[in-house]
Amino acid sequence: MLTIDGEVVDSKPADFGPPVLRLGFRPFFLAAGLFAIIAMAVWMASFVFSVKFTFAGLAPNLWHAHEMLFGYVMAVVAGFLLTAIKNWTGIEVLRGKALAFLFALWLIARILPLTGLMVPIEIIALVDVSFLFFLAVACLRPVLKVRQYKQAGIVSKLFLLMLCNLVFYLGVTGVIVDGVHWGLYSALYMIIALILVMMRRVVPMFIKNGIEGDAVIKNRAWLDNSSLILLLVLWISDVFTDLDQLTAIAAVVLAVLHSIRLAGWYTHKIWKKSLVWILVAAYFFIILGFFLIAAKVYLGVSPFLSVHAFTAGGIGLLTIGMMSRVALGHTGRSVFEPPSTVLWSFLALSLGAVIRVIFPVIDMTLYVYWIALSQLLWMMAFLLFIRVYAPMLLAARVDGKDG
Repeated sequence: MLTIDGEVVDSKPADFGPPVLRLGFRPFFLAAGLFAIIAMAVWMASFVFSVKFTFAGLAPNLWHAHEMLFGYVMAVVAGFLLTAIKNWTGIEVLRGKALAFLFALWLIARILPLTGLMVPIEIIALVDVSFLFFLAVACLRPVLKVRQYKQAGIVSKLFLLMLCNLVFYLGVTGVIVDGVHWGLYSALYMIIALILVMMRRVVPMFIKNGIEGDAVIKNRAWLDNSSLILLLVLWISDVFTDLDQLTAIAAVVLAVLHSIRLAGWYTHKIWKKSLVWILVAAYFFIILGFFLIAAKVYLGVSPFLSVHAFTAGGIGLLTIGMMSRVALGHTGRSVFEPPSTVLWSFLALSLGAVIRVIFPVIDMTLYVYWIALSQLLWMMAFLLFIRVYAPMLLAARVDGKDG
């Protein structure tokens, strides 16, 4: 039982159904891991082996981009926030039937595009946008109830992501001419913003608590504020204008600022702890993504290298690292002694990110082979994740507690 100012705000429920519906991280992390494998296998069949898919009228590359952001990433975000907000506020978020309903919206939105042209894209859009709306409302309610307005910035990004998704579908249906580009790239920047805010909160703490011995962590308020403002400038410049010089300058400055921040957190002791170094590696790829945006302008490298530095590298490594840590802690297991298989999943995903982002710079003539190899490593990483974590996510806590 949890109390705030003497008032009971949380107590153990009588019954929320099977263990998988007792907290948000359970169904959404499980689904994220499975969907990461399925979606990448479908994309590999389409891109590498030229298998024809309809995807409800979406071009295969648009389906891939949309589903990795609004399918995979949003499943991880939903699982994390539905669990974290309960810890932050002491208020139940969604459990049992309500959680099952929200999860069903996510799942239906993922399945419908795979049925070809059986379902109109407008119906898919309605289900998909509704998922983000109800997720945002579910996260906002406990924050407002206990007046933790400092969390409102995080929740507001869910509403912005909902708008990005809506703009994407309006672009697909021809209502907004540039809607597809605006929606996808704005969503990517919103996710990066959300990740950077969350990393600023949790990574220094995870480093301090996760390593052996002490660590000196340096944080700078001026860097936090200026980097957020510059990210806003970069988003607007990159997505909505042709101001390439401004885009490149903002990207380079952001890369430098975040390099300074990461240097203030870094200690060589992280390399003994897989659940710690994976977060630092993710941050490195986000910084690399900013540099590659500038390289796109000044050196003419492919714009997809920066996109995949952010996604296959930064977002991929961070999400698998956070899911691995949260699932251990919230099923009553030690986050300091993860199963040995976790290390191999992290190494596979890290190598895949290096091959996807770095190797094309070295030799573009083998581009399709680099992509195929990185896809295989991505799927291998999440197969290992599912093998380890599916039993945990489907079973009750090992310590007998609720959750």
